Amino acid sequence: MRLATIKQNGREIAGIVTAGGVFPVEALNAAKGTAWKTEMYDLICAGQIPGLTAWYNAGGRGELETLPGLVPADQVVYGPLYRTPRRIFGIGLNYLDHAGDIGSAAPTGFPGSFFKQADTLIGPGDEIKTPALKEAQKTTAEAELGVILGRDCRDVPEEDWEKVIVGYTTILDMTEESILKGNDYVSGNPRYLTIVKNFPTFFSFGPQLVTPDEVPDVLKLEVQSVHNGEVYAKNVVSNMMHQPAKLVSLHSSIQGWLAGDVLSTGTPRAFHIQDGDVAECRICGPDGFSMEPLVNPVVDLKLHPEKQ
Repeated sequence: MRLATIKQNGREIAGIVTAGGVFPVEALNAAKGTAWKTEMYDLICAGQIPGLTAWYNAGGRGELETLPGLVPADQVVYGPLYRTPRRIFGIGLNYLDHAGDIGSAAPTGFPGSFFKQADTLIGPGDEIKTPALKEAQKTTAEAELGVILGRDCRDVPEEDWEKVIVGYTTILDMTEESILKGNDYVSGNPRYLTIVKNFPTFFSFGPQLVTPDEVPDVLKLEVQSVHNGEVYAKNVVSNMMHQPAKLVSLHSSIQGWLAGDVLSTGTPRAFHIQDGDVAECRICGPDGFSMEPLVNPVVDLKLHPEKQ
């Protein structure tokens, strides 16, 4: 099953993605007398997505075609999956190619990790705003596979990692690389990551949450960094230094996980973005599998101060 948050009448509501559009959960409740939560974050925190997925796979998919309330595809306006994750946790230099971009060695023991603030978050189609700060001279965008935690948990064995997640999504994570590289950044002492990762609009998230049953082998997914419509770099999840099972398990034994936490697993390579560019994350897999691409235009606040 695939879920999304769409904008409707000034609200952002959860819906089930169908071939013809998006079916709001509140319309499903109205038609069937059910009481599913109607916003994505609430659905996750209430632990309802596995049950909704089970209904969908047991005949609900076909039933949706007979119920009123569908928002047709040409009227769908996506928002971010949700705006209030308690924690966004990023992994740096998780592919060898990306480590080479900034002249560092990929971490081989513990992964390179950092937190992002929720107020960096934007959704599909929103503008990535490169900073007005004069020292900010090179912003990069990074396409990544996102993993969404489905419940509060600690000390999760690697073999059980998929039991505590609720789905996958596409992510664009931004870095102000000129500050990072201009301050003697060295692997193992990323003292400037808090600064360079947390400008407003530096985390785009969505448009769809893909439940684990649709992804038989996450290691076969290919993540593509796409710059102005051209694939800049790509790599498969199996080539990560620290694969999702390890990342979920390891960090569950450090800070633990909370329902709705977002794990951004690292990028094949970052690409420089400038005013007027379009950044995109595409994720595909075997047998024609693909996620809905995440696409964001870029605006330079040095050139457009009125957009601050």
